[in-house]
Amino acid sequence: MGSEQPKVLADVGGKPMLQHVIDTVQGLRPQAIHLVYGFGGDAVRAAFSKADVQWVHQEQRRGTGDAVAQALADIPNAARALVVYGDVPLASGEDLRGLLKTDAEGIGVLTMKLQHPRSYGRILRDDNGAIAAIVEAGDAEEAQLRIREVNSGFMVAPVGVLKKLLARVTKANVQEEIYLTDVVSLAVARDIPVTGVHSRHPNRLTGANDRIELARLERYYQTIRINQLMLMGAGVRDPKRLDIRGNVVVGRDVLLDIDVILEGNVSLGDGVQIGPYCHLKNTNVAAGTRIESHSVVDGAEIGAGCVVGPFARLRPGTVLADKAKVGNFVEAKKANIGKASKVNHLSYIGDAKIGARVNVGAGTITCNYDGAKKHQTVIDDGAFIGSGTQLVAPVKVGRNATIGAGSTITKDTADDSLALSRAEQTSVENWQRPGQKKTGKGD
Repeated sequence: MGSEQPKVLADVGGKPMLQHVIDTVQGLRPQAIHLVYGFGGDAVRAAFSKADVQWVHQEQRRGTGDAVAQALADIPNAARALVVYGDVPLASGEDLRGLLKTDAEGIGVLTMKLQHPRSYGRILRDDNGAIAAIVEAGDAEEAQLRIREVNSGFMVAPVGVLKKLLARVTKANVQEEIYLTDVVSLAVARDIPVTGVHSRHPNRLTGANDRIELARLERYYQTIRINQLMLMGAGVRDPKRLDIRGNVVVGRDVLLDIDVILEGNVSLGDGVQIGPYCHLKNTNVAAGTRIESHSVVDGAEIGAGCVVGPFARLRPGTVLADKAKVGNFVEAKKANIGKASKVNHLSYIGDAKIGARVNVGAGTITCNYDGAKKHQTVIDDGAFIGSGTQLVAPVKVGRNATIGAGSTITKDTADDSLALSRAEQTSVENWQRPGQKKTGKGD
């Protein structure tokens, strides 16, 4: 990967590959998850310190069979073990459930057919079509390398059986490692049932060993998620130019334009339109709202029929009531903006509570930070805030009050009042800027 961090911590769809695997396995309701780690183990344990797993340290990297044997030491013989891989993040629960349906007394192997098997172990079958063995690519003969049915690596077996078979596996192979796959031929020799389950989703069983393969995994993951959104009722302008990095729920007739990023937990109601180049994170958007191009929304609650942007930024704690409007180059943080209120242009609204039907003029700033603490600005229903106003918090603007353009408001204003704070305008005729050479009238 060309990275300082362990491979399983590389992101796919906004979360580590290992997290995808744990989430899928948890969906199978296991009694326990045993996570075998080696290289970079401290980083993995730190990243998953809250995960409900049993940690198993493989001190020496002696192959997949050895890794499984380390985990089996603390598992009862009567249990059944499902072996999965932390760098195969997109394995489907459907495939794994099919594997679990195999003979509980034998070994189940998840296989797949690939056009170009490359380094995958080949499935060897006898004259009756039953699985006889698995040969790793490095140990395979030329004829065996032409076999297209390969081992995915995923396996299920009784723990007691696995322990006995792994004890007989040797390192007589090119890698001089203990192969988990060698238990298959040993099982066949002892009349232990071996069942192959053919994957319905082979593209989801590939891992990533470098950044190129990681990018392919990312794109395939995005294809899966975007197809799900479209089946839920979302229109997507270009599926190759949408990124989903979390859990997204959409209503009917949602429209997602190009180069949109949806991150964390995002909910989009019926008829929501997201313009191009927008980034939404941990945000709920109610029906009929439009988020115009180049807007960034993080941790906001947006009501129905609102308009946001273009070029707007809504930071965590922002709440827009129905039909509110936040326009171009407006930033809001921890601001509650009431029904049908408008903040149309070039403003900063932070730590504020704005009532219904308020108009906030261009260039308005809520001065919420005094250098030590944050303070709140309250603007009551129906107020009109003139352009270029500075509201120095803590301060309250009364119901239906008007603030004249260019004012600095430091005191509360009464309901139905007009507040002005302007220096007297003066003019100096025939003014010459310092250093300017006067060449004549009109020059």
